Amino acid sequence: MNKSLNKAARILATSVALSMLSLAAPQAFAATPADTLVEGFAIDDIISLDPGEAFEITTAEVTGNTYSKLVSIDIADTSKVKGDLAESWTTSEDGLTYTFKLKQGLKFASGNPLSAEDVAFSMERAVKLDKSPAFLLTQFGLNGDNVTEKAKATDANTFVLTVDKPYAPSFVLNVLTATVASVVDKKLVMEKAKAVTPSADYKYDSDFGNEFLKTGYAGSGPYKILGWKANEAVILEANPNYYAEKPKLKRVVYRHMKESSGQRLALENGDIDVARNLEPGDMEAVSKKEGFTVISAPKGTVYYLGLNQKNENLKKPEVVEAFKYLVDYEGIGATIIKGIGEIHQTFLPKGQLGALDENPYKLDVAKAKELLAKAGLKDGFTVTMDVRNTQPVTGIAENMQQTLAQAGIKLEIIPGDGKQTLTKYRARQHDIYIGDWGSDYFDPNSNAETFTINYDNSDEGKNKTLAWRNAWDVPELTKETQAALLEKDNAKRAAMYQDLQKKVLESGPFVVIEQKTEIAGFSNKVKGLKLGPSFDTNYVYPVSKE
Repeated sequence: MNKSLNKAARILATSVALSMLSLAAPQAFAATPADTLVEGFAIDDIISLDPGEAFEITTAEVTGNTYSKLVSIDIADTSKVKGDLAESWTTSEDGLTYTFKLKQGLKFASGNPLSAEDVAFSMERAVKLDKSPAFLLTQFGLNGDNVTEKAKATDANTFVLTVDKPYAPSFVLNVLTATVASVVDKKLVMEKAKAVTPSADYKYDSDFGNEFLKTGYAGSGPYKILGWKANEAVILEANPNYYAEKPKLKRVVYRHMKESSGQRLALENGDIDVARNLEPGDMEAVSKKEGFTVISAPKGTVYYLGLNQKNENLKKPEVVEAFKYLVDYEGIGATIIKGIGEIHQTFLPKGQLGALDENPYKLDVAKAKELLAKAGLKDGFTVTMDVRNTQPVTGIAENMQQTLAQAGIKLEIIPGDGKQTLTKYRARQHDIYIGDWGSDYFDPNSNAETFTINYDNSDEGKNKTLAWRNAWDVPELTKETQAALLEKDNAKRAAMYQDLQKKVLESGPFVVIEQKTEIAGFSNKVKGLKLGPSFDTNYVYPVSKE
């Protein structure tokens, strides 16, 4: 194609994206296009679409539908992984070297060929960028100095990864299903890369296309990203170069809609095809309305409170324990999360190896008062909670505001959108944060490492786990979690994770409240819609419309 035609194509694509983005505005209702799936969804948590940086639940779904990886989770059996770009793989006898053979004839959406060099580059850039999800790869002993040797292409169709310890193979493979392991188009990304000045914090002279990929696209998945406008919409378009089952629809629009009632109204009036954030009352109403269906799926996601141990009051063990007795679990379960979650107090979600199904805490104001008095706070204290202004977290926070007051604790709720609350939380500037944590991959280490590992508790710490974000310095738990990665006997490994959960349940600065059940209400003209076990497996390529 010549340059003038290329320019015309870009102008056309931009025009289409802008016209589709207008769907995000709360205008008069109109039927959705026959070739387009429109989902109402709270997408204000998106910060970046770069898979080397993205670490939010909504972005995981977007990248899961637009990027490919070496391997992916088998949604029919989440204890297994299956090949995506990889045709096959082997593990060396010493458990240190993983060799992947790629499928033949792979292409990116750009038309560029996809080879093992792109796989190696993708891993290199994620490690060198060192953004939030990089620790998923650096935990294998990879760093900026050795990644080109430890993660390399030996020929066009062979990628070799060398890890530093003989981890359980299931752990290594599961990590490679995470968003950060998505394969990007090296040629396109480096064409878009910008020169930067090396510094003490970043020693490379390139941004490896990070600025471009914050809003751009360089993948090979079933759909490609056509456009994203913050707090309005994300537009996906079918990728004609996708190697496997082709998408059945031309476009998918994730339209930003925060309010459950607004989603329900738009769904019933045909302005959207799918409602993704229905609260219990609206979910029940949609399920009873002719022409509509509600489906659900348990998710590997838990909702929790993080109590910042920098706060002098919150770091007292008695106060941490008191908070666990100041949640009305029964009331929340019967109202706020009815049908969209279930009470669950441990950090491993049900369905994962070693998950504990124990809920020892209940609302007990008298017990909480005793603990506060023991901590020298019999008259209570004032504290703030950062809350994303969506449900169910807003409802849970308001409920807790009342129960905490019964024990003399005055809770000030600070509302914000997903980006605002996450940015503050990641900078350790909160008192209390309420939010959700979804497993990055289907191995118990995904949650264990974030709740129990803190390598460097200083503000300069690079491994920004939830333990770090809440300034919980736990060297012994860190060692125990690392040890669990080397245990190849599943029964013994499960027991190690059960022990970790009990310790966090007893003394950790986390109040785990519920495990999410994701629901979706949709028009019966939508066919093939399913919810996966994780957000990056909510696949839209099988979906069609009548």
